Amino acid sequence: MISVAEARARILSAFAALPAETVALPDALGRVLAEPVVARLTQPPFHAAAMDGWAVRAADIAAATAEAPVLLSRIGESAAGHAFTGRVGRGDAVRIFTGAPLPDGADAVVMQEDCSADDAIVRIGRAVAAGRFVREAGFDFTAGQELLPKGRRLTARDIALAAGGNVPWLSVHRRPRIAILATGDEIALPGDPLGPSQIVSTNALGLCALVAAQGGLAHNLGVAKDTPESVAALAKGAAGCDLLVTTGGAAHGDYDFVRDVLAERGVALEVQTVAMRPGKALMFGRAGSVPLLGLPGNPVSTGVTALLFLRPILRVLQGLPPEDDRLPLRARLTGPLRANDRREEYLRATLAAGPDGVLTVTPFARQDSAITTLYAQADCLIPRPPHADPEPAGAMVTVLPLTDGALSI
Repeated sequence: MISVAEARARILSAFAALPAETVALPDALGRVLAEPVVARLTQPPFHAAAMDGWAVRAADIAAATAEAPVLLSRIGESAAGHAFTGRVGRGDAVRIFTGAPLPDGADAVVMQEDCSADDAIVRIGRAVAAGRFVREAGFDFTAGQELLPKGRRLTARDIALAAGGNVPWLSVHRRPRIAILATGDEIALPGDPLGPSQIVSTNALGLCALVAAQGGLAHNLGVAKDTPESVAALAKGAAGCDLLVTTGGAAHGDYDFVRDVLAERGVALEVQTVAMRPGKALMFGRAGSVPLLGLPGNPVSTGVTALLFLRPILRVLQGLPPEDDRLPLRARLTGPLRANDRREEYLRATLAAGPDGVLTVTPFARQDSAITTLYAQADCLIPRPPHADPEPAGAMVTVLPLTDGALSI
């Protein structure tokens, strides 16, 4: 067996960012930029009002107070999309609305609450300095400025920013195509009739969901029977994909045929077993153009190994670092942990805010790799190195949040 760190290093060394493709801005949510987004215009393109009020020359109203307002001549109006085309001279005022262009000659805006007006005269009851309530041209960004860096996964806010920069097309990394193949005579699809010795397949659909949440395209190849012929036939469906992921059949039992099929196809296994719990029966190999990641069959083992190995692969293929730089976190144990054995362990647990605001973590009492209910309830994993000493309640430990999703607003 090799360590988790060594297995990850061997596996991730086989992958690099996929080529770029151009997509329309409305289709870019969740994609990862292959090139920076650069503004094609200046925003705002003109000096603009930040408030509804009156555009004036600050020098004309320097003496204005509520008790002794300054009287100005009303000469027009500037609204968003309908600029005033004249010029504000000495003693003039123009009605202006938020976002509207500041007229030539004006250098400040007085809020409408500090003014009163009729059809001809504006009474300014408060002095303001030049530049007050004015957003200068380029206040947000200027033409040629980098708005979003290469390697960023695009959020809804990013889409809005790119739109503001008048960028209708973006260069992004191609979405990874991941083939998913479940194996086992005991597996039936949800909704299908169950035989007396069968269980419902959960792994394939869970993996497809993780791939989609991480920005990839999942291709579910179905369930292979426990024969070399069935495994080989369905595995052919991975042609053209960036990775084939199998679940089950990776161990050394009499009915674990995935290894035999791989050997017949010339796959050299670079990873065969990993010193971890859950998930020891994990393998990785390459033959031809489609690498293979073999995950164990127990559902929690599949989920944990997918988070530790498949998710980083998906990130690398999209031009991201293997791990989110916001992870891991630290949290305080609500109860003690026993000593660990020679395998690295990943305990399923829940997070909460303690009374002092410090994050707390509570591992489940049951950690069996077949308990899917508790895995679904888990907020995080607590990684424990081999031969870790016992930890008392109150100790601070590292936690890995189960952030399956890639998209945020």
